[in-house]
Amino acid sequence: MDGIIPLYKQKGMTSNDCVRRCRGILSMKRVGHSGTLDPNVDGVLLLCVGRATKVVNYLMDSGKIYTGEITLGLATTTEDLDGEVIETKRLVRPFTSVEISEKMQLLTGEQIQIPPLYSAVKVNGRRLYAYARAHQPVERPKRKINVAYFRQTGATTFDSATGQQKCYFEISCGKGTYVRTLATDLGRLLGVPAVMSQLTRQQSGSFKISDTVSLSQLEKLTKLDRVQEIIADLDTALQKFEHYQLDLTEWQKVRNGGFLKLQYISEKLVLTYNGKSRCIYHWHSKYLCYVPEQMIDLTEGNQT
Repeated sequence: MDGIIPLYKQKGMTSNDCVRRCRGILSMKRVGHSGTLDPNVDGVLLLCVGRATKVVNYLMDSGKIYTGEITLGLATTTEDLDGEVIETKRLVRPFTSVEISEKMQLLTGEQIQIPPLYSAVKVNGRRLYAYARAHQPVERPKRKINVAYFRQTGATTFDSATGQQKCYFEISCGKGTYVRTLATDLGRLLGVPAVMSQLTRQQSGSFKISDTVSLSQLEKLTKLDRVQEIIADLDTALQKFEHYQLDLTEWQKVRNGGFLKLQYISEKLVLTYNGKSRCIYHWHSKYLCYVPEQMIDLTEGNQT
């Protein structure tokens, strides 16, 4: 079994919990996910099974869309509601929609982001959250991110009793973006503490939340031997790349990891044979040919 399962991850589970459950349901070891979702975040989690685990990195590079809620006037250690409150500030008045939108716009495009201390980013082989829990100082790496848009999705709400304001948003962003950090950045630009109080991943690559199945649904389909109905072809992760159909001679060369002498077509090529994506090659500017980057499926070598 090879392909991509668009799973709905419920709140309270880690992404690795979902992988372990899926391995048990499918009785397969080769299962991986294409982008961590924090336990308190729900939504689309793409699981790659079988040979599709070889395209996980390409799925991770695909854009993602989230919707959520930001609370202004409150900050925590983790930048979401799971952490300890470290700062509060009563808002004298609620911010206008225009004021919030102007600051959101400043957080779009290419930018440098420092990931939260309570995150799974590794430094010297250890997760940042391990340093945080041990109260050990660590320099967090700066990472380039890209935010296509960051906008409000409805009217804000203001609680005069607590002096806190909630705003509701949608964001489209690239690989490695921490939305909870953008929530705190929004508060910083507005001059108040802020926290991400709710988040849902609505889309990952071409997969929308309406395409997903729950773990219980996956289990039922497996028992009915109908899992193939919800598994997408692994080539779904490779649609943004040019595809090239190999002839038999070229296929035999590629199966042995040989270079491919072609005119330049694009930086990366998905090489197909007998209707299947077999591998990914990239252009080598020195050798002026295509060289192997990722082998996917080298079976069926004798078919024509």
